[in-house]
Amino acid sequence: MTGLRDVCARARDRLPWMTTRLRDLVACESPPGAADELTACADLLEDWGTAALGRPARRIWLDGLPHLLWPAERQRVLLLGHYDTVWPAGTVRDWPFAITGTVATGPGVCDMKAGIVQMLAAVELLPDPSPVGLLLTCDEESGSPASRPLIEQQAARSGAVLVGEPSTESGKVKIARKGGSVYQLTVRGRAAHAGVEPHRGVNAGVELAHQLLNVGTLAGDGTSVTPTVLTAGTMTNVVPEAAVMHVDVRAWSRDELHRVDEALRSLVPRLPGATLVIEGGVNRYPMPEAMGRPLLWQAQAVAAELGLPAVDGAYAAGASDANFTAALGVPTLDGLGGVGGHPHARGEYVDLARAPERVALLAGLITRLLAARDTPLTTVGP
Repeated sequence: MTGLRDVCARARDRLPWMTTRLRDLVACESPPGAADELTACADLLEDWGTAALGRPARRIWLDGLPHLLWPAERQRVLLLGHYDTVWPAGTVRDWPFAITGTVATGPGVCDMKAGIVQMLAAVELLPDPSPVGLLLTCDEESGSPASRPLIEQQAARSGAVLVGEPSTESGKVKIARKGGSVYQLTVRGRAAHAGVEPHRGVNAGVELAHQLLNVGTLAGDGTSVTPTVLTAGTMTNVVPEAAVMHVDVRAWSRDELHRVDEALRSLVPRLPGATLVIEGGVNRYPMPEAMGRPLLWQAQAVAAELGLPAVDGAYAAGASDANFTAALGVPTLDGLGGVGGHPHARGEYVDLARAPERVALLAGLITRLLAARDTPLTTVGP
């Protein structure tokens, strides 16, 4: 692989540098929707990305939040990631970045700050990064409501999308993902004094309990339908006049997402006088294997050529921005970031010992895709 013969050794040499950057990035908190913190994190990443790619970033403000884009004039490959995390501001005070042996922990270290550091390291190993675009968004953990059009625009002008989300704990990349929907079910009842005349009320909390059981029957055959945030009532002596349930849906097919959507919209109240309002819908359609498998074959060829551990593909139950790009018909490979686990949990971690091999794999894969610019990736076989 011309220009990358020594990529593995160069990636290993960069491990101390990557570790320092990961420490700095985890310490720079980026909670969802927090404009000040996200802006500070964008400042840090803008300097790093501009140095790596050799061209300035475009800072794109959407709904008051900063997204970072380094577009390429003739963009063959798009590197895609997000720098927001699920962790509220102040988390690093009682859970700072730490390393035990080769394992690094801290808020957002796995999902997906390690992936960002590794993507930048891989770009810096490229002989010529000019055909490579980089997009780092900051609302992925909220469902990418503002950045989705930007993601789709940049994917549409690319031959392939490589996503820096974490791999599986064993190091598998992700060639398919479930799609997801998010709903809010609001129950309207009637308030009354809970002690004096509860019979005059319509208890929204009781109605919500009925609907909670109804929603649970919609899951099955690989489809999850999970009630999450539940709220009802205002005072201990008042019959609740309103109650709210949020529902998370994940499925492997569009048909399943539509089946659950229709069923949720067909719910009827059990209590006389209660009403239901359903809001939300499909957020991401599934990422089909057909969009990931050809790039997996390419990654496997790169791993063999560079003497790296064998690469395998996995089906992921969670969704990511890869769902958007694959739905456009653009070849997409996900899970090219840190090797780690337990995202969104206090135990999230990455194995630093595996970072160099993943950087080398990504750099080699980009180089291979750029060299094969005249070959449609969806037609490439093993």
